[in-house]
Amino acid sequence: MSLRKTLPAFGLATIGNARSLVISTRRHRSVQALHPTKTNTQEEPIDARQHVSFSNKISIDFEQTKEAYKSKDTLELLRSLVVFKLCSYDILVENNKEIMDLSRKLLGQKTFEQFMKMTFYGQFVAGEDHQSIRPVVQKNQAYGVGAVLDYSVEEDLSQDDAGRKEMESCMSTSEKESPEADHREEKFTARRKFADRHEAVTSARTYFYADETKCDQHMETFLKCIKASGGSSEDGFSAIKMTALGRPQFLLQFSEVLVKWRRFFSFLAAKQGKDGMEVLEQKLDLEQLQTCLASLGAQGNILSCFSDGRLHSSGVVDMLDWNRLIDERMKTSDLLVVPNLQSGRLEPLLSKFTEEEERQLERMLQRLDVLAKHAVENGVRLMVDAEQTYFQPAISRLTVEMKRIFNRDKAVVFNTYQCYLKEAFDNVSMDVELSRREGWCFGAKVVRGAYMYQERSRAAEIGYEDPINPDYESTNRMYHRCLDYVLEEIERNKKANVMVASHNLDTVKHTLRRMNEMGLAPTDKTVYFGQLLGMCDQISFPLAQAGFPVYKYVPYGPVNEVIPYLSRRAQENRGIMKGVQMERDLLWKELMRRLTSGEVFYSPAV
Repeated sequence: MSLRKTLPAFGLATIGNARSLVISTRRHRSVQALHPTKTNTQEEPIDARQHVSFSNKISIDFEQTKEAYKSKDTLELLRSLVVFKLCSYDILVENNKEIMDLSRKLLGQKTFEQFMKMTFYGQFVAGEDHQSIRPVVQKNQAYGVGAVLDYSVEEDLSQDDAGRKEMESCMSTSEKESPEADHREEKFTARRKFADRHEAVTSARTYFYADETKCDQHMETFLKCIKASGGSSEDGFSAIKMTALGRPQFLLQFSEVLVKWRRFFSFLAAKQGKDGMEVLEQKLDLEQLQTCLASLGAQGNILSCFSDGRLHSSGVVDMLDWNRLIDERMKTSDLLVVPNLQSGRLEPLLSKFTEEEERQLERMLQRLDVLAKHAVENGVRLMVDAEQTYFQPAISRLTVEMKRIFNRDKAVVFNTYQCYLKEAFDNVSMDVELSRREGWCFGAKVVRGAYMYQERSRAAEIGYEDPINPDYESTNRMYHRCLDYVLEEIERNKKANVMVASHNLDTVKHTLRRMNEMGLAPTDKTVYFGQLLGMCDQISFPLAQAGFPVYKYVPYGPVNEVIPYLSRRAQENRGIMKGVQMERDLLWKELMRRLTSGEVFYSPAV
């Protein structure tokens, strides 16, 4: 099918017809030849389905410690108790990096690594490489718990180094040469004060752009992770971050374009008296739209852009129809144009976009294409992590482009939706509706979010609306609303998939209740659950024993190189463990049960 289509004029005189931004297997070549090998592993059958009642209604006892910790020996229980207790002391958590550095000096490297493997590293990290993680992955799989492999090595940059790299990589040539020439929004421009993106972030790793060679190295790491997922876990997942694969400048710029196009649609909807409605309910009359644009001085015939049955509903334009105007732009420099709210005309976001910048963006898209192809060839699902709101519109849009190609028969590519965002439901509902119209399989990971404090302080400092829901309860409501919407889509169309990535027991119980109401069975394998390795086993393993597809995020990497990850786990556990004592209470309960029943030397049957 030809990609050279009629484009909207809106007063723009020239339209480029070079490379398209849209990912296509026919337009992007892999940067290397792939020769994957797949290894199938046979595991013991799951033997504990007693939690599922004969009426097919799911009822799980999350306080049945014998089942919850069936995969753990007693030493592992003790380690969990010690680690979680240490994570509850503020002084240890706040100074954890300094304490680890001092311990390394006092103990020596070898003894320090042994100590870490007996404690924090052993609790939260599976091993140093894809070979050493196999025992952990296969033991979990024997009890019904799969793996989302995540190579968790990070650069341990100082705040100054991180800030310098971020400022250099987020500014275009145009911005560097003529800072005042481009009319960029403050939200989508790099700010020195917030350039260190891993500051105040405890539950997500951060990549900083160095050069194209480093991005290729990140891609190779992800490829190894995908291959390891295919070889060690049936129906496994592998996680990637888009900021690891290219210059973040492009994600900032494309995000700004997407937001401004959406804002212009809302402006036109208000002109037709349709503001305040749900995003998919805003349907603009095509004739009125043409009249409104003409009154703004826009040139060109908007009717021609939506001819030949290209509208979902005849005579009206909704947000998804509107977004197709961006899909059909060709050259990157032509894509980076935004509508002027006053004139209705398209204006370039940047005064100049160089050929080298065009090539860098092309390489980012090639890397994504290679990873998705490799995931398909290895039978692995690809989970695209969410990032900050000034990157996320572009990340989500590029993820949708991958879904259009690779999710035709089943959900291979999963996008991540952060439900602490005010616009989370709009994002979920639009992507679900788009999948219906275009016939691909919707795949989602639903999370609460990882960047709340950073996002709030940045919005307050720069002066744009706080994108985060006002409180924890509103985030819970948003999470359940988004989840319910996807579950309803699964009920209607069994090709949709969702991962409920949550440590919140109420959310897990809500999901089970809704599945009961809709008649969705665990064996359908359309609803997955996910938790971090070393945390919330009292949720993961009872779910798995009841037949649900459950996955642990399984980090791996050399001890010294995963220190930043371990530092974040300590900080995250402090917040969890100070507010919720359930996990520690259940660990103590199981330890006492084993002591009193003569099972102190219990060893998992694997």
